Amino acid sequence: MAERWQIEVDQGRCIGSGLCVGETPDVFRLGATRRSEPIEAEVDACERVLDAAESCPVEAVSLRLGSGEPVFPPAD
Repeated sequence: MAERWQIEVDQGRCIGSGLCVGETPDVFRLGATRRSEPIEAEVDACERVLDAAESCPVEAVSLRLGSGEPVFPPAD
């Protein structure tokens, strides 16, 4: 079974740059408020999704394992 990541976008932090949408339009979309949101709450772990999270200029995207352990941003 493939590892799954939970995706969250901090709506208070997101500025709607769309970089995550451009990187992975099958995972993120711009919502009615022109802020990013995940299309699904969980996705299969993959480098493209991690790259999209890392591309956010304000670090609004977070990824976690099903256990709650952070994938991105990494725990201090």
